[in-house]
Amino acid sequence: MSATILDGKALAQRIQSELAEEVADFIENNAVVPCLTAVLVGHNPASEVYVRNKRNACGRLGIDGRLERLPEDASLDDLLSLVVRLNKAQDVHGILVQLPLPRGMDPTRVLQAVNPLKDVDCFHPENVGRLVQGRPRFLPCTPHGVQQLLKRNGVETAGKNVVILGRSDIVGKPLANMLMQRGADATVTVCHTRTQNLREITRQADILVAAIGQARFVTADMVRPGAVVIDVGMNRSDEKLVGDVDYEAVREVAGMITPVPGGVGPLTITMLLENTLIAARLQQT
Repeated sequence: MSATILDGKALAQRIQSELAEEVADFIENNAVVPCLTAVLVGHNPASEVYVRNKRNACGRLGIDGRLERLPEDASLDDLLSLVVRLNKAQDVHGILVQLPLPRGMDPTRVLQAVNPLKDVDCFHPENVGRLVQGRPRFLPCTPHGVQQLLKRNGVETAGKNVVILGRSDIVGKPLANMLMQRGADATVTVCHTRTQNLREITRQADILVAAIGQARFVTADMVRPGAVVIDVGMNRSDEKLVGDVDYEAVREVAGMITPVPGGVGPLTITMLLENTLIAARLQQT
């Protein structure tokens, strides 16, 4: 029997409807429109699509979505000066520096320059530290999207074995921290390129999260029958967008599975909008 499909697109629409009401209430009570400003350097085609999708989502919720562009040949100092200006702008509540940056630009320096109160991607060291301590200001967008998929589909994490493939700062590490916190209470294993006996480990997972950036890496024999499989990967293969999971094969083994596209991706944008509203609230106090 095929796995139940965890429809991230439908869930994102539902959460965005809830957020739209919260945004409207915030505007009515504060006479302030939450503002998310994206910063785009150069003309990366994928980044152009991501930024356009984020701005369109802002418009649907009543959030002011802005875009600041810099040319491909902009210097690091140009970008840092722009970030400083946005930090000071009282009508800008969230700053999103679209990655990847052109070669030669140190993303660490740029992300550290963003005001932690406007760091809606949750990349600043202060916000990462608060997350690890269990008192987050913002939750990182993709891991939060994964949590929402699990929670709103009735997937219990307490006492469950969660295996995460990938230890990136964007997904693997923060998701592991979030799922270990009190309230989530999962037992988490993080696997990476040096992990031995990988298949034995993944087959112990009640919940398996793939976030390694390798197309169709997770095969059916790596999945325990009935497990929940969350595919965070987005890869191009034969002109198609595919995940890190061999979807057609794994769905015959798993109990629940996310598709690509239409799984975690729409929720990443949704959580970014939630963080923008949180940032606007914080800056009104």
